[in-house]
Amino acid sequence: MPGRIVQLHRKPKQGRERGLPKRAVPELTITVDGVEGDFNRWRTEKANGDRDQAVLLISEETLADLRAEGWPVQAGELGENLTVADLPAEALSPGALLYLGGVILELSKPCDPCTVLYSLPYVGMERGPAFIRTLQGRRGWFARVVQGGTVRQHTPVEVRVATLPAQDARPDGRRATPVQRDKSP
Repeated sequence: MPGRIVQLHRKPKQGRERGLPKRAVPELTITVDGVEGDFNRWRTEKANGDRDQAVLLISEETLADLRAEGWPVQAGELGENLTVADLPAEALSPGALLYLGGVILELSKPCDPCTVLYSLPYVGMERGPAFIRTLQGRRGWFARVVQGGTVRQHTPVEVRVATLPAQDARPDGRRATPVQRDKSP
């Protein structure tokens, strides 16, 4: 049984404002550069538009676990563009391909928690370090876009684990020879 998109999020650029939380939207248009109309200050200003960080996704199951641990986090608050559900956690690893209708994403790397999360109303400076520790290995996955398109809430998500030949794998988990990418502007 495939997974599914639970919620979609983006935040347009608004002055020097940070990108948290991202607002829920009914659909997203995804290009090789990321989500149209979404501004990520880190990716834009510090990571030079790194396409390996084009899209951020997190599982609803992770958010539910965090809530059960006493953190009242809701979808979109951790900066993710896609909240997904019903995907096997063990299949989410660098190189895994996610098929979302006509859109194809390749997971590139886990998202490390950062101090921008201190701005969430239930975190703050006092609880910030504990929240960062809690999120280690659980903030979601960055993905590069192999094929762009439009996705909507409830779009089925299929994960295919990439099997790389030994000579194609790099120590950082990225491909030595990237998959063919969407060439659209």
